[in-house]
Amino acid sequence: MARIRYLKKTPLAEARELFLATVDPRDLAVEEIAVDDGLDRITAEPGFAKISSPHYHASAMDGICVRAEDTFGATEFAGKKFTLAASAAPVTAAFEYLDTGNSLPSWANAVIMIEKVHQVDDRTVEIFESVAPWNHVRLVGEDVVATELLLPRSHRLRPYDLGALLAAGHTTVRVKARPKVGIIPTGDELIQPGEETKPGAVIDFNSTVLAAFVREWGGTARKYPRARDDLTLLQEAVRQAVSECDLVTIIAGSSAGEHDFTADVVAQSGALLVHGIDVMPGKPAVLGQVGEKPLIGVPGYPVSAIVIAREILRPALEKFLGASAPSQPTVRAVVPKKIASHLGLEEFIRVTVGRVGEKLIAVPLARGAGVITTMVRADGLMRIPSLVEGLNAGEEADVELLRSIEDIENTILCTGSHDMAIGVLEDQLKQVHPRLKIAATNVGSLGGLLAMQRGETHVAGTHLLDVDSGTYNVPDIKRTIPKVPVVLVHLVQREQGILVARGNPKSIHSLQDLARKGVRFVNRQPGSGTRVLLDHELKKLGIAAASISGYERDEFTHMAVGVAIASGLADAGLGVRAAAQALALDFIPVASEEYDLLIARAFFESPRGDQLLEIIGAAGLKRAVAALGGYEAARAGELLYRQ
Repeated sequence: MARIRYLKKTPLAEARELFLATVDPRDLAVEEIAVDDGLDRITAEPGFAKISSPHYHASAMDGICVRAEDTFGATEFAGKKFTLAASAAPVTAAFEYLDTGNSLPSWANAVIMIEKVHQVDDRTVEIFESVAPWNHVRLVGEDVVATELLLPRSHRLRPYDLGALLAAGHTTVRVKARPKVGIIPTGDELIQPGEETKPGAVIDFNSTVLAAFVREWGGTARKYPRARDDLTLLQEAVRQAVSECDLVTIIAGSSAGEHDFTADVVAQSGALLVHGIDVMPGKPAVLGQVGEKPLIGVPGYPVSAIVIAREILRPALEKFLGASAPSQPTVRAVVPKKIASHLGLEEFIRVTVGRVGEKLIAVPLARGAGVITTMVRADGLMRIPSLVEGLNAGEEADVELLRSIEDIENTILCTGSHDMAIGVLEDQLKQVHPRLKIAATNVGSLGGLLAMQRGETHVAGTHLLDVDSGTYNVPDIKRTIPKVPVVLVHLVQREQGILVARGNPKSIHSLQDLARKGVRFVNRQPGSGTRVLLDHELKKLGIAAASISGYERDEFTHMAVGVAIASGLADAGLGVRAAAQALALDFIPVASEEYDLLIARAFFESPRGDQLLEIIGAAGLKRAVAALGGYEAARAGELLYRQ
C-alpha cells in the first residue's frame, strides 16, 4: 500500500487557511432555546425588540408624581402645595405617591423625589422648587424601542444580554447549534484512566483534554471508543464519526511509523490537504476532508496535540460559530537566557511569566512534546516565528497568555536551586493569599544568583557551601553579586545524602562506594549546591570525579535524581531525604545543609514580599515542611544577611 509521508511540510498559516476553506458555517444547525439557557451561546440571527423597554412611563425615584407646569413658581422662599389626587383626571395641583418603577398616571409628567417633599397633612404636601417635564421619569423606550435592533447575528450572549432579551419581550432566542466534534483515539497501547498500568500501556488523557477544549470553545465533544492499529477498523470509525459530527479529529497515528494510518485513511476516503506542518511541537499533523467534513489528524504527544488544537481546531470552531472564543491577551516579555530555535519551524515555547520591576520576564519550561505537566505550570506560549533562529538573552518576544494579566502580576518568580519545600511554601501561601502564585525554575543555586543579578527573579533558592569557611551562601553572594541589593532569609535545614534503591542492592554505604566498578551514578547539574557539596566531599576523600561512572550525567532536581534510581537507570545519586521518602528509596546521610531564599530587596520591601515573609515564618509552614522528612524549619524566616 502506498504511504504518503511528509511529502511537503506546510507553513502553519497556509495549513490553517487550507483547512478553514473546508469549514462551511452554513452546515451548522440552528436551535431555539430558552433565554435562561443562552449564556455563551452564539446568536444565529439578528434579535429585534418585541416590546419597548420600559413599555410604560415609569417613575425613576420614590416620590410623588405631578404635572410639571403646576410646580412653576415654587421656590425655597415660596412653596407650592399639592393635594392628593381624588380622581383619574384631577384639575390642578394634584399629586400621587409612587415607588421606583411604578407607572405614572396619564395626567402626570414629572416625579419629585420624596426627600424634597414636605408633608403638611395626610392629603397635602408642599414643594419648594419647580421641576421640568419628565423629571425623574423613565420614558417609554428609554432603553430600547419595539422593533429596534437589540443584538446582532453571531454575538456571544453575556449575562446582561440575557437581561436585555427578557426586557425586550423575548423568552426564547435562536442560536447556532454547538458544532459536534468527533474524537477518535487510536493505538493498541491505549488504556482508559483508572485501568491497571503496565509497561507499554498509555493512559488516554488526550481525548479528555481535546474534549475540554471543544467545550471551552463552544462545541460539543463526542468521544468514540479507541480504534486499534488496523487500517480497516480506523476507516470504519472515521465513517461513523463523519456521519454524526460536524468535524472529526483522530488522535495519534499521524506520523510516519509502521502503524500510523491517519494520512492513508484521509487520502483513501476523501482529500488529504496537509501531512506535516512547519510548527513545533505539532509537526506531524494531518489535515483533510472526508465526506465533506473537515478532519484533523492530531499528533499523539500531548503538547503537540494542544498546539494543533489551539492553532487549527479552535479557528475551525470559531468559523463555524462566526465568533471568536474568549482568550487572554498577548504581551511582550523578556527572555532571561538564550533560546535556540529551528529555522523554518514556527515554534511555541511554554513559559512562566512574572513582573520584576518594570519588565515582564518569560522563563522557558521544558520543551518536550510529551511533557503535559509543563502546560499546567505554563503562564503563556511564546511564539518564535519560522524565520527567526532563536532568541538571545535579554530580547523581547510575544507571549500569548494562558492566565489573566492580573494573575501574572501576582506571580512570584523563584529561580535557583530546587527544593521540595518551595512547593509546600506555595501551598501555604495560597491558603492565606489565594491570588499569589510561586513560579519555580530550577537552574541551580549559582544560576539563581545570576538571575538575581540580571533582575530576572524575585527570589532565588540557594545552598552554596563555601569550602574555605564552611558556611553557606553569604560568601558566594558577596563574591558573585556584591552590588545587588538583596536580603537572605533562612528557609530550612535539610539532610543531603546518597539515594539508593530500596534494600540497597549494591551495598552502597558511603561516597567511597560510588567509585566501585558496576555502580552507576546520577549527578546534579554544574552550579547546583548539591554538585558543589559533592565535589567538596569527594575532594576531602581524595576521590577523582573521573573514577565515578555517571558523574557527567546530570539532572536538575532531587526528584529527577530519585526517579532515575527508582526506575533502574542509576544505582545512586546525591539528594535530599525528602526525595528518598517520596519515592520509597533508601537514604545514606552525608551532610546537613542550609537552604535559604535570596530575595531582591525591592520585592522584600513590597506588600507581596511582606505576604511571603509572613508565610515563611508561620507555624503552619514549619509543620508542613517537617512532614516531608529530613527537614528542620525552626529558624524559617530568620534574616541572615542584607546588602
